[in-house]
Amino acid sequence: MAKGGNPLHDSVPIGEEAKPPFAILPDPASLFAARAARFRALADGHELGPYLLFLAGIADIQNALIGGLPAVAPPTADALARAASFGMPPLDRNAFVFDETYKATFAKLLAAAGKLDMPQAAREALDRLAAADDARREELARSMLADSAEVEFLADHIFVAAALQVHLARMAATLDADKLVEIGPGACPSCGGPPVSSMVVGWQGSHGSRFCVCAHCATKWNYVRIKCTLCGETKGIEYHEVDGSGGAVKAETCASCGGYVKAMQQIKHPDVDPVADDVASLALDILMREEGRRRGAVNPFLFGY
Repeated sequence: MAKGGNPLHDSVPIGEEAKPPFAILPDPASLFAARAARFRALADGHELGPYLLFLAGIADIQNALIGGLPAVAPPTADALARAASFGMPPLDRNAFVFDETYKATFAKLLAAAGKLDMPQAAREALDRLAAADDARREELARSMLADSAEVEFLADHIFVAAALQVHLARMAATLDADKLVEIGPGACPSCGGPPVSSMVVGWQGSHGSRFCVCAHCATKWNYVRIKCTLCGETKGIEYHEVDGSGGAVKAETCASCGGYVKAMQQIKHPDVDPVADDVASLALDILMREEGRRRGAVNPFLFGY
């Protein structure tokens, strides 16, 4: 494993000044299609190839759902005002409403997923969820939103998380990005969720800036580089990568809290996806675990690892 200290900052192109927005809302119409393509590209020759192709199929389903679902109910004006006054995210995960739109999203995802090739454990999970009543489905959704999972039902959470990603991305897309405020280290300004990873981007106007990406609603928020995503500490930050990996994905470790979150170099590797590349770089997680590091990011497709 290669190890380095503080990385060099990539220079901003001449004539361009990086003035990144604080938050960028998800675009559900393109989010999952791009993710499916990335999963497939990563699967080629990868030791996790079959699993990555299964997740590509899940992302295809997520993308197909977008155009055929009932409209989501955005937060009320009172809820938005209350969140702004208290510096809280406008989408409260703890007050998640298990409404008819989410129920339809989940039901349609389960029906479409039955056509996928999948591991036996996933097939059994799909059968359990198809037979589950609303109370059980809501219980699993709330567990997912609490960033926890029942160990004996890890495979179930793949499908639950996929439905929640669609639903919450659609809800986040209704917000006003200019009115979102910083919540604190490791917290999405839209829903309060944890990051799945961060990306150093090459977008015009934000060249060389870093954005954390929410594991639940896919909102991106600007975050200082060389600063722990989990606790906000700026000292004792190191970057690690697997030898020969090409530097697309590194683990940002913090000596203060002992945790790490992956940092992806979208500036040099434009196709990286915060969820897909996180799964495909599982070898880096294994190395971090061997060193006693705590994974601070959340990715439901890696539960159990």
